Amino acid sequence: MSDLIKRAAKELGEPKEDVMERLMDRIAVEADIAYDEVDTPMGTFTVAATQRGLVALSFERDPEIVVDALARKLSPRVVHAPKRVDDIRRELDEYFEGKRKNFDLALDWSLVQGFNKKVLEATYRIPYGGVSTYSDMARSAGSPRAARAAGNALHNNPIPIVVPCHRVLHRDGGLGGYGGGLPMKKWLLTLEGALERE
Repeated sequence: MSDLIKRAAKELGEPKEDVMERLMDRIAVEADIAYDEVDTPMGTFTVAATQRGLVALSFERDPEIVVDALARKLSPRVVHAPKRVDDIRRELDEYFEGKRKNFDLALDWSLVQGFNKKVLEATYRIPYGGVSTYSDMARSAGSPRAARAAGNALHNNPIPIVVPCHRVLHRDGGLGGYGGGLPMKKWLLTLEGALERE
C-alpha cells in the first residue's frame, strides 16, 4: 500500500501525506459504519454511525469488541473515521458540560426491532430531568405486563445516554440496573437534576 501511495503522490505532484489523507477520507465516506472513541467524564466510549445516523454508543473499553459486533450484526465495512462522528462527539461534550438538554442527532435503529425498539423509542421521549418506570415503558410499547422484558430491552440499549435508559427507574423509585453501572446512572441523573447531589 505504501508503494501505491508513493507512486500516486509522485504522479500527482503532491506530498504523500496529502494523498494518504484524501484516500482515508474517501474510504471513510464509502464505509457503511464509521466509529471513533469519545472521551467523557465517565470514561472513554466508542461511538459508531451509519449514513442514517448514530447506531451505537458503547461503554465497552475495547473498541475492537464494538467493531467486531457491528461487523457481524450490520456490515463488515466498518472504518475508524473520527470526522464522521464529530457531530456526535460535539453533542456529547455539550451534554456533559450541562449545555445540551436534547440531542439533535439522527438515529439508526438497525440494532433493535419489535418490542425492544418500541421500548427504546418510548425511552427516547423521556424529557431531560424527567424519569419514568419500567412499567410505563412496557405500557408505552403496547405490553403493560411486560415490565421485565422492558428492562431487558433497556439493558440491551445500543445507544445509551442519547436514548436515555438511565431515566427509567423501578416503580418504587429504586434505581434498577444500568449497563454502565449504578454509579454512572446516578451521575447522569444528578447531572440532569433528577437526583439531588449528595
